[in-house]
Amino acid sequence: MGATPGGPSPGPVLTVRVDRAVPRLPPGTLTLEDGATIRLTGTLPPRVPPGYHHLEPDDGPPVKLIVSPGRCPLPSEAAWGFAAQLYATRSNQSWGFGDLSDLKRLGQWSATLGAGFVVVNPLHASGPTFPQQPSPYFAGSRCFLNPLYLAVERIPAAAGRPDLVELAAAGWALNDVRLIDRDRVWKLKSAALEAMFVDFTGDPDFDAYVAARGPALKGFATFCALAELHGGLWQAWPSELHDPASGAVREFVVSAVGSARLRYHAWLQWLLDDQLEEAAGCLPIVSDLAVGVDPGGPDAWVWQEAVAGGMRVGAPPDRFNTRGQNWALPPFDPWRLRAAGYQPWIESLRGALRRGSGLRIDHVMGLFRLFWIPVAGTPFEGVYVRYPQEDLLNIVALEAHRAGAFVVGEDLGTVESGVRRTLAGRNLLSYKLWWFQEDRPPAWPAKALGAVSTHDLPTIAGVLSGSDLAAQRQLGLEPNEAASIRLRKKLVTRTGADDTTPVTEVITRVYADLATAPCVLLTATLDDALALEERPNVPGTVDEWPNWRLALPLSLEEVERMELPRAIAAQLGGRPTTPALAPDPPAGSP
Repeated sequence: MGATPGGPSPGPVLTVRVDRAVPRLPPGTLTLEDGATIRLTGTLPPRVPPGYHHLEPDDGPPVKLIVSPGRCPLPSEAAWGFAAQLYATRSNQSWGFGDLSDLKRLGQWSATLGAGFVVVNPLHASGPTFPQQPSPYFAGSRCFLNPLYLAVERIPAAAGRPDLVELAAAGWALNDVRLIDRDRVWKLKSAALEAMFVDFTGDPDFDAYVAARGPALKGFATFCALAELHGGLWQAWPSELHDPASGAVREFVVSAVGSARLRYHAWLQWLLDDQLEEAAGCLPIVSDLAVGVDPGGPDAWVWQEAVAGGMRVGAPPDRFNTRGQNWALPPFDPWRLRAAGYQPWIESLRGALRRGSGLRIDHVMGLFRLFWIPVAGTPFEGVYVRYPQEDLLNIVALEAHRAGAFVVGEDLGTVESGVRRTLAGRNLLSYKLWWFQEDRPPAWPAKALGAVSTHDLPTIAGVLSGSDLAAQRQLGLEPNEAASIRLRKKLVTRTGADDTTPVTEVITRVYADLATAPCVLLTATLDDALALEERPNVPGTVDEWPNWRLALPLSLEEVERMELPRAIAAQLGGRPTTPALAPDPPAGSP
């Protein structure tokens, strides 16, 4: 694994986009990623490819020169797909938790209905300790995957192992309980994985994976190994371990115990990468990038010099969350992030785009500004902080270009003027919701992903029955009663429903209306496809609601036999041919 974990690469940084006029550069020597050198005389030669290059000016400090294509790739054709909370999507072979084998099965079944992709919640890693973090949006690391998603019995080394029989039976038994117990799942899976790792003698593909993920993997694995000894909150570790580059950390990494545990955690990530690749081979996957990371987790440890530790990210009060929101995630300090050469952002994008055909960036407005809240404060004391949007968007376009993936920007909530226009100019698809849009779907833009709801908003059945509003009242959340009533009125009016209309028919009619949108991508949640009244997450609650812990009440095998998902698929797949999106203008055009 190497001697030291990864960390920021400090130094000046400059991003340019080749689809616009490139500013004059200081004369000097430019070393490309492939090692080739070019003499600069003030302009950027056309033959310089997009990438991360190193400029040594004749006069001045070295510069990290990031050359971006400027715009993200667009979807090749109009398509629709199911959006799933993977942890909740369990088959009969799951160990109480939806896994990457279940994702493969979901993709295979969705493809038979005409779907072109599957959207999943963030699969980000948490730490290896207990309790396991339930929220997929409270990431330990956005660069790597959560081992809870491993399908243990699908690992080649699991074949014919008698010691897994009892563990598998205990895992299957967890499918009988709807409330997901991540701690129990991890105890069973880690016992099986540790037993298999004992027999792992190496693999050239594993070596190639470790080399490809480089310093980021070293840092993540180092944190996991230290957390096993000292707990999951790095601020509570012995002080000599707080700095990833300290002598104490270096000594641990090369010790017998440290090197073995680093190898184990790298091995888990290699297995995850392999299973994710297999699932993506059945149907393209659109992954989700959370807005931030756990302040005590691996990314916050490795990149702590770029983090504003005394602040948290959230959202100001709005009509749906009258108290505002505090997401308990520390923001990147924009100046320190730049000083780190944007490496934390680059690695986060690479982790989320790996094996994916698309990426949804949660709260994309955070690339322009983030709502900072003091650790001891409330959203009413928050303030917006500006970010270097041009640099961050240039890096998004470069990483998306390299992955051959489209990008969706989740632009819901408070969006300042000009943001959506800027995103559209970068080919980041907008996110349009049936709940929120005043215009009917035919008036929505083509450069968008159209949906009805999200994990943070009510399901169709929840609005129709009134159970979602009732739950908010019971939880003491002070819901916006008038807005909720208007939402139900909109649902009834647009679908022509009355008290005798079955909920399944109302849901089908909503998706028939959504199918009239010209958006290049459309999605349907599995929650709607099962006519569920509960939503996965209720913002503003922690333990009051089983956030991120509700499995679907039916197995994947049962879902595949249902009529409602087929009816929704028929509506979304039967829309008129959507015109191809306009091609990008040539480089250098405005």
